[in-house]
Amino acid sequence: MSDPMKVTAIEAGRADKELARHYPEAGRRQLAELFDEGCVRVNGKRAKKGDRVEVGDLMELTRAPVTGEAFRPVPDAEAAERLVVLLERPELIVVAKPAGMPTQPLKAGELGTVASGIAHRWPECAAIGDDPRDGGLVHRLDIGTSGALIAARSLDAYRELREAFGTGRVDKVYLAIVDGRPVARECDAPLVQRGKKVAVDHTDGLAAHTAFSVDRASASHALVHCHARTGRMHQVRAHLAYVGAPISGDTLYGGTTVSGTEGFFLHAAIVTFPLGTQQIKVEAPLPERFTQALAACGL
Repeated sequence: MSDPMKVTAIEAGRADKELARHYPEAGRRQLAELFDEGCVRVNGKRAKKGDRVEVGDLMELTRAPVTGEAFRPVPDAEAAERLVVLLERPELIVVAKPAGMPTQPLKAGELGTVASGIAHRWPECAAIGDDPRDGGLVHRLDIGTSGALIAARSLDAYRELREAFGTGRVDKVYLAIVDGRPVARECDAPLVQRGKKVAVDHTDGLAAHTAFSVDRASASHALVHCHARTGRMHQVRAHLAYVGAPISGDTLYGGTTVSGTEGFFLHAAIVTFPLGTQQIKVEAPLPERFTQALAACGL
């Protein structure tokens, strides 16, 4: 158990914001996991991240977050072998990751991630990023999602690309195999994270927008192009479920399993982004597991 942290008048408010003030290097994801795992206590009772803390409250952790250099990606040759290089330039690289591979380490020394593979092949990336886990990566994909990821090879490129993502100037196209077919051509339902998934919340949710177009359909499934300019956690997954077409295999959002396969079928197929005066477009070919699932679904 950590030493108690007494809440002051300046710090009173949400429990997660108070904890972030004490551990600014830990990252939001790791701190959220501490709440989800019951590691945060206020006045001796388990706390949720949205709970309010008042002046004089005592916050304690059953385990402290890992911070700083301990989170830097560890070079991993085996992880590097799993990555397909789509574009390599002095300023950046774009790789395709397979489904089932984490983008970044969630604990110190973790191997098998995209970041650790990049650190092996492009060592300069390991020191680049606002979060020590970034390893040059300027965005993320869910573990179960395959496709294109961009990593910067210089701090200037990292800043430029992050700014492009933050201002909506990066265009992302995903391909998804879904149950049924969407009942709408777009979804702008605001999203909020709740535990391991996100939910539509018109009061507290963050703005998100996804456009859909059906490429082809069978009696039970469809192949859908998903066009996303915002990049909320699980955005495409949650929006497809909201419009009645959960991603096949995505049981977290109500999708049904495709016979003979594991996981869900979402692929980051195209990413278009600005760099200097250029507009760069990169495409990630469909992985074999995806094409096999298309055949199994009659697509």
